[in-house]
Amino acid sequence: QVQLVESGGGLVQAGGSLRLSCAASGSIFNTNQMGWFRQAPGKQRDLVASITTGDTTNYADSVKGRFIISRDNAKNKVYLQMNSLKPEDTAVYYCHYRRTWESHGTTYYGESYWGQGTQVTVSS
Repeated sequence: QVQLVESGGGLVQAGGSLRLSCAASGSIFNTNQMGWFRQAPGKQRDLVASITTGDTTNYADSVKGRFIISRDNAKNKVYLQMNSLKPEDTAVYYCHYRRTWESHGTTYYGESYWGQGTQVTVSS
C-alpha cells in the first residue's frame, strides 16, 4: 500500500503562482512514476504532469511552459510549480503514484494510488 498526502492548494488570482507538494509513504518501489491529475466539476480527471524516478517528464499541452514538475527521490516527494495560472486551471488536483518496471524494452506499470486531492481556485 502507498499513501499520498498533498498540500499547497488554495485561491490565487489569474497570473499568480502556486506550488503543490505530495509526500508518498508506505511500500515505495525504487522505480516509479509520480504525477498530478486534475478534475474540474463535471469533467473527467486528466493528467497534468508526470515524472519518473529517472526524471522523465510528461506534460499536458495546456500547461506546457507554465507548470514545472519535479521530485525528490530521497524523500519520496513530488512537486508541481504552477505559474501564470488561468481560471481554467481551477480544479481539484490529485497526486498519483504507480510502480514502473522494464522488461525486454517494454515499460510496465503497477497499481495506481491517489491522494485525497487539493483544491486550486484561480479567480479572474
